[in-house]
Amino acid sequence: MTINVALAGAGAFGIKHLDAMNQIDDVNVISVVGRTLEPTREVAEQYGIEHVTTDLAESLALAEVDAVVLATPTQMHADQSIACLNAGKHVEVEIPLCDNLADGRRVAEAQQRTGLVAMVGHTRRFNPSHQWIHRRVGAGEFAIQQMDVQTYFFRRTNTNALGQPRSWTDHLLWHHAAHTVDLFAYQTGSPIVDAHAMQGPIHPELGIAMDMSIQLRAESGAICTLSLSFNNDGPFGTFFRYIGDTGTYIARYDDLVDGREAPIDVSNVDVSTNGIVLQDREFFAAIRDGRQPNSSVHDVLPCYEVLDRLERQLAR
Repeated sequence: MTINVALAGAGAFGIKHLDAMNQIDDVNVISVVGRTLEPTREVAEQYGIEHVTTDLAESLALAEVDAVVLATPTQMHADQSIACLNAGKHVEVEIPLCDNLADGRRVAEAQQRTGLVAMVGHTRRFNPSHQWIHRRVGAGEFAIQQMDVQTYFFRRTNTNALGQPRSWTDHLLWHHAAHTVDLFAYQTGSPIVDAHAMQGPIHPELGIAMDMSIQLRAESGAICTLSLSFNNDGPFGTFFRYIGDTGTYIARYDDLVDGREAPIDVSNVDVSTNGIVLQDREFFAAIRDGRQPNSSVHDVLPCYEVLDRLERQLAR
């Protein structure tokens, strides 16, 4: 069964998905949607994709499209996800699902009404490093006591991961914190029962906080401290330190080391060592199996409920 896909958003992360889907059998990207035509056409030509448009509705009208991957600006995610589901297309939307809880709940309602696959790109669930930890926790070999997480970028101008100008503004809470809030609950297997946040000054042009600190406690008693910054002039990315009862581990995307920086082999954790490939594979497997995927809209909605609580704290 070949699954025909439309990709919406041909920027830095859309290209990551195109590279990932090229590695998955029986998946064929047949349409690309972008904000402006010429750059989108250039990306499509690189991947041999014929249909190019600036209108998602045009791609959704193609009867041969089975599923859509959305790598578009955050503010579009909820409405576009609902449009895909209403058009009868399965949808994988990049993180975050939404930038307000009401929109996230609207997507969940649309998924329930249509019964289609609706997945959110919470990649950390799929990185081999975090999968390795998850399996040890599930086997009773490791109990998380604390997660210390740093999410650091140098982004004092409105640019994307490729250094290109952005048409929208990224957000530490609703985007970058979403990865860790969801992962903490997922890895501990325990709901978050306490959450607090503080933020630094609001950037005069971007209108967002450039620095933020978040503290979480799970029902299990595990705690998490998350530091986020767009001001960090140094190595960028997210670095997870797992402190547990039988060891300490540091995860950097797909790589894992112990507390003394000795590498841990995660090459046999899954069929790929690329978290985006594994995330996309799960999306298409769920479509073929007629089930909801790991990181379905319903799976991750509790994360957005916590983000909503934190946003209301910060607004006081």
